[in-house]
Amino acid sequence: MQQREFQAMGCHMLAVVDAEGPAAEARLAAVPGWFAEWEQVLSRFRADSELARLNGAGRAMRVSATLWQVLQQALAAAHQSDGLVRPTLLAALEAAGYDRSFDTLGREAGAALNSVAPPAPTDWRTIRLDARSRIVTLPATMRLDLGGVAKGWSAEQAARRLRSAGPALVDAGGDIAVSGPMADGSPWPIAVANPLAAESSLGTLLLPRGAVATSGRDYRRWRQGEHEQHHIIDPRTGSPAVTDVLSATVVAPNCTAAETAAKVACILGGARGLAWIDARPELAGLLVLGDGRVLLSQRMPGYLEPGSIAYHAARIAPAEEQR
Repeated sequence: MQQREFQAMGCHMLAVVDAEGPAAEARLAAVPGWFAEWEQVLSRFRADSELARLNGAGRAMRVSATLWQVLQQALAAAHQSDGLVRPTLLAALEAAGYDRSFDTLGREAGAALNSVAPPAPTDWRTIRLDARSRIVTLPATMRLDLGGVAKGWSAEQAARRLRSAGPALVDAGGDIAVSGPMADGSPWPIAVANPLAAESSLGTLLLPRGAVATSGRDYRRWRQGEHEQHHIIDPRTGSPAVTDVLSATVVAPNCTAAETAAKVACILGGARGLAWIDARPELAGLLVLGDGRVLLSQRMPGYLEPGSIAYHAARIAPAEEQR
């Protein structure tokens, strides 16, 4: 087994191939370059990125295949979540203080909270698309943030490219895609981080295929004046979500579905978020609440290693207590 770690998209990245030899080594060596190319297209923090040009175009613009694919996934996520997760919240993120890459943001970034009013909610359905020519037209005041969808899409693309060298796993800042089981046929073991204790985990997921994503207000947070802010915007208010969920980890068929569901759970809160996940048979979720409780969806125990703390906690706690 070989791996490559690097920084991209403001996050720590990990690429793993369950194979030895020069072919796997050469393929892994190419991964940072792939992410650099995708970041140049998809980053809202680079003034010369393609996304930045689209945000500032003020007119119809023909976009690359990469930007088109990621935008399509972001709009599909908006549709599937009834707009709770949408790509049109850049103004709201900036108003909350998230106006630069998180690795340079700092905890005292931004002006006093009361000096920046949350912007009015934006409707992703007003984006005009011409699929034949890949032309995108944004309303005059709309700007996009592709954020987690871009990371998840990149993780899946990298895992797909790596699988020619062997079974692959790619972790793009918490959005994890696997190309299939490991070389011996076993699932990939993936630790579930404990948001209340950074050096420990809640247990181990066993993922044979698909994706897992974690979102929450435990890491990407900062202070703006006297207020602590985070990056999960509730589009119903235009402000960071007020939620009892500290972090949400979701298993899904692909990274976009996992990322979308994790954010929905954070926005809706523990009880409603868990019900939203349980209503979709392709999903499994683990939620950590601010008071330390761990809630599992109906299908999540099937992915947890039996010795995991979270697995046993779920077996002990009656369902009505979890809700």
